[in-house]
Amino acid sequence: MVTSAGPTYDVVVVGGGVVGCAVARALSHHRVSVLLLEARNDLGAGTSKANTAILHTGFDATPGSVASRLVARGWHLLRAYAPTAGISIEDTGAVLVAWDDEQAATLPTLQHKAEANGYPHARVIDAAEVRELEPHLGPGVTGGMVVPDEHIIDPWTTPLAFAHEALANGATIETSFDVEGIDVGPEITELRATDGRIRRARFVVNAAGLQGDRLHRAFGLDGFTIRPRRGELIVFDELARPLLQRTVLPVPTSHTKGVLVAPTVFGNVMLGPTADDIDDREATGSTAAGLAALREKGRRILPALLDEEVTAVYAGLRAATEHSDYQLQAHADLRYVVLGGIRSTGLTASMALAEEALSMLAGEGLALEPSAEVVSVRRTPLGERDDRPYRRGGRIVCHCEHVTEAEIVTACSEPLPATDLDGLRRRTRAVTGRCQGFSCWAEITTLTGWDPAR
Repeated sequence: MVTSAGPTYDVVVVGGGVVGCAVARALSHHRVSVLLLEARNDLGAGTSKANTAILHTGFDATPGSVASRLVARGWHLLRAYAPTAGISIEDTGAVLVAWDDEQAATLPTLQHKAEANGYPHARVIDAAEVRELEPHLGPGVTGGMVVPDEHIIDPWTTPLAFAHEALANGATIETSFDVEGIDVGPEITELRATDGRIRRARFVVNAAGLQGDRLHRAFGLDGFTIRPRRGELIVFDELARPLLQRTVLPVPTSHTKGVLVAPTVFGNVMLGPTADDIDDREATGSTAAGLAALREKGRRILPALLDEEVTAVYAGLRAATEHSDYQLQAHADLRYVVLGGIRSTGLTASMALAEEALSMLAGEGLALEPSAEVVSVRRTPLGERDDRPYRRGGRIVCHCEHVTEAEIVTACSEPLPATDLDGLRRRTRAVTGRCQGFSCWAEITTLTGWDPAR
């Protein structure tokens, strides 16, 4: 069934992950009409919800690459924006650990690489200093490098903060719109959903993540192919948090940043990710082999961690391509911009990618006049070190994560509401704790009216 196309928007952004939401936010600060389309039933529900939640300095990026420039810029932008928007962030720093003489020998090269990326604060240290910084590390440390400006951040609130600000500044957001076809006319592009709905745009931004190459080909273009890279992670109970003070990074390879151990702003400790190239773009389930490999690496890195309770396991898919760098292109004849191949650094680079998208759109002829007034939005922070609502009173529903009834009601009634358990989890932390909803799920279904069997 084909439905009415409705109004023509100046810009349609396809993809409601952290990058697409950042682009919609940036556009909403200008006198243009903006529509954000997301194929899933919620924003930030794909790759953006399942990452390592680190705000990267970009010290280990390839010097001179697009990713190097945008990660460095994004670090500054998001570090400044997060506290104003209610996005929990902690300045923990990181230590990169070498586990043999060969890895230790590469540390000076990595320090020089950091300097080439415009980050002069990395410092090579010996094994004794590494162990002084992180006394619970396993045996065999041969050296390390301190990266003092790595942060941990809330990955769930970030896209939601961007999206709510975009909405407050006049953008339109539509979920469950899976783009099936594109019809590029001389002035207007029509985007057709699988259910027949049509939306019209003067300009289109492709921030579709794992589906970015397919949308790119719908415009008649080629140049990159996405093969998902699955990253599995294990989340340990909050009682494990005293085992480390900062993120513990491995020496990276050409294929992956490797398995790390990191604290989270929610008070947990995270181990992962794996890096397996797969073909299925929906395969977000964990595997026995992947979890076993993580436990083996974790036992070497932080042996006592394996004695702690596991709170959750999950897997995310990164939009890996045959290229090592981001795939950013502007096609003036199609009035089209693509932000493709954005992998694990997409969270950090999101606001810089939004700047880049607006620059490319302006180069294609889109007039971007700043709005006279911009509305700011602040979310309720979810981090353990923040002033969360339960500390000020209110009836607690989820006792593991100290989530109040008022938070749950708000999450289900705000402008971009949670419509299922996954959405509620990312807005409040409900059911993410030790019991995984065993104690609170019945009350949550009563509050929300959701079917308990869903």
